[in-house]
Amino acid sequence: MSMADADVIIVGSGLAGLVAASEAVARGKKVLLLDQEGPQSIGGQAFWSLGGLFMIDTPEQRRMGIRDSHALARTDWLGSAQFDRAEDENPRKVADAFLDFAAGEMRPWLSSIGMRWFPVVGWAERGGEMAHGHGNSVPRFHVTWGVGPGVVAPFEHMVKEAEKAGKLTMGFRHKVTGLIVEGGVVKGVEGSILADDNAERGRSTNREVKGDFSYRAEAVVLTTGGIGGDHDMVRRYWPEDRLGKAPKRMVAGVPDYVDGQMQRVAEGAGAAIINGDRMWHYTEGLANWDPIWPNHGIRILPGPSSMWFDALGQRMEAPYLPGFDSLGTLKRILSTGHEHSWFILTQKIIEKEFALSGSEQNPDLASGKWSEVLKSRIASKGAPAPVEAFKQHGEDFVVADDLAALVEGMNKITPDVPLDVTKIRTQIEARDMQIDNPFSKDAQVTAIRGARQYRGDKLIRTAKPHKILNPDNGPLIAVRLNILTRKSLGGLHTDLGGQVLKPDGSAFQGLFAAGEVAGFGGGGYHGYNALEGTFLGGCIFSGRAVGRSV
Repeated sequence: MSMADADVIIVGSGLAGLVAASEAVARGKKVLLLDQEGPQSIGGQAFWSLGGLFMIDTPEQRRMGIRDSHALARTDWLGSAQFDRAEDENPRKVADAFLDFAAGEMRPWLSSIGMRWFPVVGWAERGGEMAHGHGNSVPRFHVTWGVGPGVVAPFEHMVKEAEKAGKLTMGFRHKVTGLIVEGGVVKGVEGSILADDNAERGRSTNREVKGDFSYRAEAVVLTTGGIGGDHDMVRRYWPEDRLGKAPKRMVAGVPDYVDGQMQRVAEGAGAAIINGDRMWHYTEGLANWDPIWPNHGIRILPGPSSMWFDALGQRMEAPYLPGFDSLGTLKRILSTGHEHSWFILTQKIIEKEFALSGSEQNPDLASGKWSEVLKSRIASKGAPAPVEAFKQHGEDFVVADDLAALVEGMNKITPDVPLDVTKIRTQIEARDMQIDNPFSKDAQVTAIRGARQYRGDKLIRTAKPHKILNPDNGPLIAVRLNILTRKSLGGLHTDLGGQVLKPDGSAFQGLFAAGEVAGFGGGGYHGYNALEGTFLGGCIFSGRAVGRSV
């Protein structure tokens, strides 16, 4: 098949693009898959992920004693999404369809193509306020064996088999810069052929133009991701009325080529973008001591026990606890007029509770072997090796044997916003006194004890409550936390089948979208808040929907 005679052109070889391509090929369509990066970057952002999938009432949950249901998950989703706009009609429809999928055929279908999941289900975004509000009532975060690459693998395999069979053509280093629109209908794409570049996955690549292209097809599908690599664009969309003033400095949770360029191209051609002000950024970002892309940030996936202080040294109140409410905590941190915050914890806490986002930071889970997990997280002394490496080399870490030395080290990192050791000590001592009894007035201590009622948390995720200032639990550790850019929750407005819409609500014929560029479906099926595991899940669901409708 030549590049010019495709039935479907898919722009973007990330997870949503691979799923859409495999589904379209299965329906007998000839597919052209284009990407501005090289073949080493296939899988896009999903490759770098922890591989977590939001699924409902699974065998993994039931084995861990978790009682989940479609009804409970829908209550959690709507309480988190807080849909309140006229343009939320399609996002709400996509959310309902995804919940049906996540409670139904999602797991058996993914299992049938080779995916398997770590048996301990994770409890992300715990909420921490009202039952009808934001958060997961139960653990639903299913980590795929093989992490992100394990999620990508079956779809990458299907696409490559289709290529061998002549049903699909891949065009790497093809940067799409425009849509071909005739009579209001998208008929193809045009752009530049870039020079080859063998840079390691995730690293910046050249933009040397070697030629041009123009390809036509019955349908064009955009699966080109979000805007998290373009911090100026993030700031332009930043909802200061809801979250506070946009940070001047952020670390990047995605490579620099995740820049929203195709979203802008589509908008310029007449497509509607909705909910651009809805976004998902993390508050527990670290500057990567061994970066891959520019300004590379890594997120701490925290258990519930670290004490969290704002930049001024005030302990943050519930629900702004580790792992409970990402956007609420973001607003709380920015309310100080500063962009950083602090964890203070013990060696016992870091050993049991710290994990890092990213496939490269979790070699034990990436191996797919229980023996590696046991060796890394339970049998070994110290925290997992990647965490210990950050503790040793990371610019955001301070380790000390006593609190005075710890705060002195913290102030060396942030001399413009010095902390008062007496103020910090008073708050930690008050918290430590709450450990003497099996009950407490401290919301975080109560939450820790509640977490340990779940056997998964007790086994590998939540340290036994102990006193922070007891030297037997040390050394003490402080971690400066930065804002980490990650996901766009809004994007191109689509219907359930991924058809892109115009600002007046009519179909933009010939143009489809899936994944993050479409707000993971509909133009923002998360609403205002994500429940985690819903980014990869949204790519799979929306990519499948498009592949079955083009």
